[in-house]
Amino acid sequence: MASHYVVRCVDRADPALIAALRDVGVATAHEAAGRIGLLGPAIQARQAGTTVAGSAITVSCHPGDNLMIHAAVEVCRPGDVLVVTTTSPSTDGMFGELLATSLMARGVVGLVIDAGVRDIRELRALGFPVWSRAVHAQGTVKASPGSVNVPVVAAGQLVRPGDIVVADDDGVVALAAATGAAVAEAAARRIRNEEAKRVALAGGTLGVDLYELRPLLRDLGVEYVDRLP
Repeated sequence: MASHYVVRCVDRADPALIAALRDVGVATAHEAAGRIGLLGPAIQARQAGTTVAGSAITVSCHPGDNLMIHAAVEVCRPGDVLVVTTTSPSTDGMFGELLATSLMARGVVGLVIDAGVRDIRELRALGFPVWSRAVHAQGTVKASPGSVNVPVVAAGQLVRPGDIVVADDDGVVALAAATGAAVAEAAARRIRNEEAKRVALAGGTLGVDLYELRPLLRDLGVEYVDRLP
């Protein structure tokens, strides 16, 4: 039996749920999900002010080899996010302008890669958003087998094919598609609650009073004094 696969079929979440989680952003989606699914901070946005969300198409590559990224393009659909990992750590520039052009033709909305990208100026000009571990001009080869649409680990976080991936300036979160409705509902409640808090804080209410933190400070032994002895 083969040990490397290109899996064509992925169960994707409802586009309306994906859009709802895109609208709330990474931080709120992560909190609403119970603080799960967040990729490590090594994965950084390479553009400012962009938020994307979509179904994960996952790729496992040999380090320094982008063959399987090319293989993955064929199974992508409009609205997908490509999530690329390597089987050992790599910062090589495995993705650039030409692959972005190919993905854009398939309707892919962004790339999350636990490795390097290059052609950053061109990617920004194209308007194709990427989140990567590194920016590095080091080229790659196309020689080694890997897999498409298998579970992968990106920056310490398990990402499964079809997971809802949300990415913005705060980072990247990956959530199981089956949890999308519950997370979207929790996120909506959180936003309503935060709006009330925002109004109170803007009106001068202190956080220690809004969150009723004074008893906690007292119980922790924190003492208010005008000056230190």
